Amino acid sequence: MKNNYCIIMAGGIGSRFWPLSRVDKPKQFLDILGVGRTFLQQTYDRFSTLIPKENFLVVTNIKYKELVLEQLPELTEDQVLLEPLRRNTAPCAAYAAFKIKSKNPNANLIVTPSDHIILKEEEFVKQIKTGLSFVAENDALLTLGIKPNRPETGYGYIQVKKRTSFNEVNNLYKVKTFTEKPDEEMANIFVESGEFFWNSGIFIWSLSSMIQAFDTHLPEVAALFAKGIKLYNTNDEIHFINKAYSECPAISIDYGVMEKAKNVYVLTADFGWSDLGTWGALYENKKKDQAGNVISGDNVLTYGIKNCIVDISGEKISVLQGLDGYIIAESNDVLMICKKENEQQIKQFVTDVKIKKGDSLI
Repeated sequence: MKNNYCIIMAGGIGSRFWPLSRVDKPKQFLDILGVGRTFLQQTYDRFSTLIPKENFLVVTNIKYKELVLEQLPELTEDQVLLEPLRRNTAPCAAYAAFKIKSKNPNANLIVTPSDHIILKEEEFVKQIKTGLSFVAENDALLTLGIKPNRPETGYGYIQVKKRTSFNEVNNLYKVKTFTEKPDEEMANIFVESGEFFWNSGIFIWSLSSMIQAFDTHLPEVAALFAKGIKLYNTNDEIHFINKAYSECPAISIDYGVMEKAKNVYVLTADFGWSDLGTWGALYENKKKDQAGNVISGDNVLTYGIKNCIVDISGEKISVLQGLDGYIIAESNDVLMICKKENEQQIKQFVTDVKIKKGDSLI
């Protein structure tokens, strides 16, 4: 257990959840599900049965340092890795990996987003344990795959090859291909074939396998962060990281490593996963009333609305009549009303508001 580490990626701004998710407090720091714990806190809770608290690292934007420490008081300042710039997931993982290498070259790593929902926690923990055992004994890059229940176009897909034999595990496969966010026609083909699984974006590797993969497929990123091996966990770390990020390309783990490597495997499982990246995903995962509505807010009056997701807090009385299939969300000084089927336009709304009204509303 002492060799197991968890890297939580918590630097995103969650623009698809606007106006609840704002640059100053993105969705990973919010309790959108209304369960009393934020997404970040739930992520920590989920892995805390497997990982000693001193072996957690949270990689986030420098502006969220205090939010992380406030929400996860179990962590020390040294466990919060501060990115000066957003460079996607590969630099984030490389930074954390090389920092861990400076302390424990025998580590096994879990790399996870901070804003996913897992409904079947026991099954999830079981799969993570299996994954950690597998990567400790094999030179393998492992991800968790979810059996799709619909032709979702917002997720990446993993095509599997033959089943891999390991300790009587029957849900471990060698990966054939990765495909990012297909169109609807291709998504239907993927689901019907039975060979494709959703890519959860949760990775399990040994430190040595991960660094070797970066050396091979992202050598410029690996070289940048390797230079600081004697500076991590010293007063010079921040200065080094600021310089490294200014020289680092923005690239994802999936595109930079997993799509190119030959030693990629997937554990397929059903543990009630959603990346909860959109209002539509939240709607699918929340309990609905008889009219198919998901309503948050004590002062919302509805008349004949159906199939809507409503999130309006505060004292103001809101009266909604005759709407079908809408997102109605209010936060501070922003009210958004948008057809659920058109929620992909939310990023454009955010861009337009920024141009016309400035940064304070995003």
